[in-house]
Amino acid sequence: MDKLAKIDAAIRRYYTETYQVVSQDLIDAILYSVDSGGKRIRPLILLDLLEGFGLSLTDSHYEVAAALEMIHTGSLIHDDLPAMDNDDYRRGRLTNHKKFDEATAILAGDSLFLDPFDLLARADLPAGVIVQLVQLLSSSSGTFGMVGGQMLDMKGEDQHLDLVQLAAIHTNKTGKLLAYPFCAAAIIAEQGEQVRDNLSVAGMLVGHAFQVRDDILDVTASFEELGKTPQKDIRAEKSTYPALLGLEQSYAVLDDSLNQATAIFQKLAKENGFQADKILTIIERLRLHA
Repeated sequence: MDKLAKIDAAIRRYYTETYQVVSQDLIDAILYSVDSGGKRIRPLILLDLLEGFGLSLTDSHYEVAAALEMIHTGSLIHDDLPAMDNDDYRRGRLTNHKKFDEATAILAGDSLFLDPFDLLARADLPAGVIVQLVQLLSSSSGTFGMVGGQMLDMKGEDQHLDLVQLAAIHTNKTGKLLAYPFCAAAIIAEQGEQVRDNLSVAGMLVGHAFQVRDDILDVTASFEELGKTPQKDIRAEKSTYPALLGLEQSYAVLDDSLNQATAIFQKLAKENGFQADKILTIIERLRLHA
């Protein structure tokens, strides 16, 4: 079984084997969005980094990865709601509220925000490591991370934001949850403060690149390529990197962020014996060509 299958299996195992079912309708809605595909880039980064530190992957590592993917999936369900981005499609399929109904989608998102902490608490890892992972996942995804950034994003619609304001949105809405697997890997691998700091910077750089990339694709890609409605940001009059900088400069910003992240991992490989091949492959796949 490959990594993607093991991540999905860890999520499904939680919802089908951990407790007696309370509402099958709720679980069906949760698993509909979990099973709708996606690249699983966040959990894969975590697992590749752990292997880079020389760890053999265990069920507990997959549970940490699954918890992260659950948070991300919950955020997509809520993002698509009529009160938010009001989208009919996600990953090429009907969004959760279109497949079921708004109340079910809201509750499925709620579950995917709360259940990961139960899953983390059950992982067979040292108690101190679990506490750090729980704290980091909460701060990365909640009021002081993703949800805070989503609020800034909603308030920024129909506004002419500058680059500083746009960066604040993306640092929180996208960047912090994408930085989580970098920091979590350092915690699990029990790395020193300097390595943790380096990985935190690398994670924020990759998170920034990911959002710039998403802004570019919203303008340049088709529905078939995106699996969701293109040019939504334009219609919502959101400030984006292409809107503020133009496409050519946006490509340059994307490459610069990825180049800086690459340099950090090359240095870790040289000075700390980190096996960087897998994470560098992921970073290279984020590049776009005009």
